[in-house]
Amino acid sequence: MKNFYIVFWVFFLIIYSTNAQQEEEIITKNEWLKHWTDFKPNLADNNEPTQILTGEIAEDIQLYKRETYLLLGHVFVKEGVTLTIEPGTVIIGDHETKASLTIAKGASIIADGLVTDPIVFTSNKSVKKPGDWGGIILLGDAPLNKFGRASVSSFYPELSPEYYKNTNYGGENVTSNSGILRFVRIEYAGKKTYTINSFSGLLLAGVGNETIVENVMVSYSAGESFKVWGGETNLKNMVSYRANGSDFNLNFGAQSQLLNSLAIRFPYISNSRGARCLDIRSYDKKDDIDFSKKGTSLVAENLTLVNNSKDFEFDIQSGLIKEGVYVGHNTLLNITKSMISGFKPAIVLEDEIQVDQPNLEKIKVTDMHFKNCRGYVFSKNDANNAALENWYANKEFLNMLSVGNRSKTFIADAKKAEIENKKAKNKVINKNIAIPFDLIELSPIFPGCERKEIGESKQCFQKKIRSHIANNFRYPEEALRNDIEGRVFIMFNIDSNGHVVNVKSRGPDKSLEEEAERMIKLLPKMQPGKQQGQTVKVSYGLPIAFKKTL
Repeated sequence: MKNFYIVFWVFFLIIYSTNAQQEEEIITKNEWLKHWTDFKPNLADNNEPTQILTGEIAEDIQLYKRETYLLLGHVFVKEGVTLTIEPGTVIIGDHETKASLTIAKGASIIADGLVTDPIVFTSNKSVKKPGDWGGIILLGDAPLNKFGRASVSSFYPELSPEYYKNTNYGGENVTSNSGILRFVRIEYAGKKTYTINSFSGLLLAGVGNETIVENVMVSYSAGESFKVWGGETNLKNMVSYRANGSDFNLNFGAQSQLLNSLAIRFPYISNSRGARCLDIRSYDKKDDIDFSKKGTSLVAENLTLVNNSKDFEFDIQSGLIKEGVYVGHNTLLNITKSMISGFKPAIVLEDEIQVDQPNLEKIKVTDMHFKNCRGYVFSKNDANNAALENWYANKEFLNMLSVGNRSKTFIADAKKAEIENKKAKNKVINKNIAIPFDLIELSPIFPGCERKEIGESKQCFQKKIRSHIANNFRYPEEALRNDIEGRVFIMFNIDSNGHVVNVKSRGPDKSLEEEAERMIKLLPKMQPGKQQGQTVKVSYGLPIAFKKTL
């Protein structure tokens, strides 16, 4: 009989080797991605700007490929005005002025690129980084579920009063037309502001269903890639790559279709607020919402949602891998013929969603392929996960799973095999294999936590670790001189004798990694963890943030 923990370890090795191949395979094997996308835009050498766009565009204007345009500050296309952009045109956003482009309600943008000649919005910096500039905001007069007037004015600190009229959105016109975005790339957007977290690469607010949004790629966004607030949108051939925030975020009664689209996430660059591939909700605050109006609804088909982790076990233990899809209260979801790969779990339902048949019939998950996922459909409060898993494991829904390069298996068949495997597992523990901290029965005991109850020992351990790091933290001088910031994710083992061993780290710079490892190696000897009454090796990981303060 195979040891359970050996099987567990092999599971992670399989994921590690296959996840590293996924990105290249997806990009090279999908014909619809060829020619117009760019997954390495930092290699592009853009021309110096020859024209400047600033303030309010008050009359129809056309941008030409032969020119290079600079967005300076917040640029607004006024109601009744059309901005037309020739295929192949490059528009660069100014970093210093936090540039952005807003198409006001009643205005229009015709950015209709070609598969061989896409329109590109990018950064003006020589060394480009996520959040170099704001992004694109498209406003319409289609319905949403909020009370009163809706505005995006919070995106523009210190906005001149004459421009506020360009920030309103929403109405009753489902068929409103804000123009065309087709074969367009948006790169290095998502600038942070003082009033909100950050811009998105592309925000569609109150946009109607006559607007064409197809073949749009948002890459290296410091915020969300695509955000949809209200309106009725049909999105096709969308690509989100290396977003810091969520890839697709829908809210405030958005009625959307999302077809044949791709999101590739990287756990190391995701923000700490719980970014996902899909984040679907109907409100932020209940008091702001008119529940007599439609909640958010998404029909999604042929999606590929990938978490490209190079070390699945390390990233899970560091808390970097969470759910791929989040479904909020009072929403409708119908997702089918799609793949979700490399998440823990694949889908999470908000805890306000009661797990019963009427509610689950509003959340349709069919003909799915869950690849390398730790769990499939969970409730956020974990109270009804068995019921949820059993519901969506029904063979009538055609949901399948796979690990590594193994063949797909119906979830129902896999669950049956898992039960049989647990009955037959060997009780002998291999002490050479580290058990993850989350799975250990009795965690290692940090000095000072000896009198804690078993249920409190893990919390005490984690609190002591954080206190140790705070007391021993030193910002590396080399990193200070070179303005280097970021998070270092560190993993280590506490062996069966209570010693800290096998310290590993991953971060944006070697000097930060070395400092993180130095602090961890100063940890004191502990009482070792135990599993089934035996002392064992335990693995633990956490992020350490290095951020300069003024």
